[in-house]
Amino acid sequence: MPSQRQSQNRSSSSTANVVGVHFKIGRKIGEGSFGVIYQGINLLNNQPVAVKFEPRKTDAPQLRDEYRAYKILAGSSGFPNAYFFGQEGLHNVLVIDLLGSSLEDLFDACSRQFSVKTVAMLAKEMVTRLQIVHEHNLVYRDIKPDNFLMGRAGKDDRVYMIDFGMAKHYRDPKTKQHIPYRERKSLSGTARYMSINTHLGREQSRRDDLESLGHVFMYFLRGSLPWQGLKAATNKQKYERIGERKQNTSIKELCDGYPHEFAIYLQYVRKLGFEENPDYDFCANYSTNDGLYDWMLLDQDKQEQSTTMQSYPGTRNNTTAYLHHASGTQLQSSTYANGDPTDSSQHLNRQSQQLIASGNGQQQQQQQQPQRENYYESMAVNSTLSHQQQISVQRKQSKWKRFWHKVGWLLTCGGCRGCHVKGWCCTCHCECD
Repeated sequence: MPSQRQSQNRSSSSTANVVGVHFKIGRKIGEGSFGVIYQGINLLNNQPVAVKFEPRKTDAPQLRDEYRAYKILAGSSGFPNAYFFGQEGLHNVLVIDLLGSSLEDLFDACSRQFSVKTVAMLAKEMVTRLQIVHEHNLVYRDIKPDNFLMGRAGKDDRVYMIDFGMAKHYRDPKTKQHIPYRERKSLSGTARYMSINTHLGREQSRRDDLESLGHVFMYFLRGSLPWQGLKAATNKQKYERIGERKQNTSIKELCDGYPHEFAIYLQYVRKLGFEENPDYDFCANYSTNDGLYDWMLLDQDKQEQSTTMQSYPGTRNNTTAYLHHASGTQLQSSTYANGDPTDSSQHLNRQSQQLIASGNGQQQQQQQQPQRENYYESMAVNSTLSHQQQISVQRKQSKWKRFWHKVGWLLTCGGCRGCHVKGWCCTCHCECD
């Protein structure tokens, strides 16, 4: 018969990884200056959850304020449910819904560049989430891609907002009295995305959240912002340099080469008054939304790659070499000699034939060329030219950047993630032709 001490040891070990009575802690999924996040499970219904730990003696505790914000936003679409907040040993603990990847992680997965369509879709979702936050009398104050998460993969394609530790009331929930304008405020938020007014020490309000979103949009489109990578001896000096560069970078320069809607957005939000109620419908006026983001197309590319390798097992090496060669040719020349993209297509085809002939011989070329051509033609079956006929080549050359991303062994269009086919994009026939 086991001793009383042995029974106590087994009992303590069985409950050591359980918080809030029925939330079991699993593997660690993240950590930062605030603390640690674990994946967990609700023992009552087997629902996956995220469990956040924060030292109780931290200089700036945030989990309690975050819990209160979730309760204020309870029932609103695009925000996780909060199930528990309490103290466990030397830590504060918060339990919320387990969500999917952050936009920053997905941005990395897409070679740190989102297409215009994906950014437009995200912009509409993100502005809508921010509107809900503001309607509940809160200003967020820490806009960044890490704090926007997608729902769990395959189950929820909504954009979620998390981490409300920096949020505060900008007006009284009952009287709707706005907080007063102040200056000489300390910086709060992420310097890369914060508004110019925040750098100048001015009290933050709704306009600052929206301006920060605009900086995030351009970060997604450009791949980086002009004020990234600045060096300084101290963080204070670095923040000052970032603020100066932001003020000296015109909206025209920041948004050059991208749809003018993003410049209009930034112009609008930077002109808003401290207490002015933003026109969220205007800010979220992006009509493109088919539910397909860039990272979803990456998954489709992987599936197509697997299917193609099974259908054409002997074409991978030659096709890979062809695409590498086509990529170099495309990047060397962003315009066409006669304004006709088919000239580039014919040039690429001639060079691809030479490449195959030199590596494999005439007989192998005759066997594999039809397979490759049939493969490309099959990818282009769904091509449409409707809006290509409406836009001149010159206008497209001045408006769009021509670039290609290598995904696996395919090249995808940097504008729409379509596949490179004979010098054309088989999906949109706009940015890439």
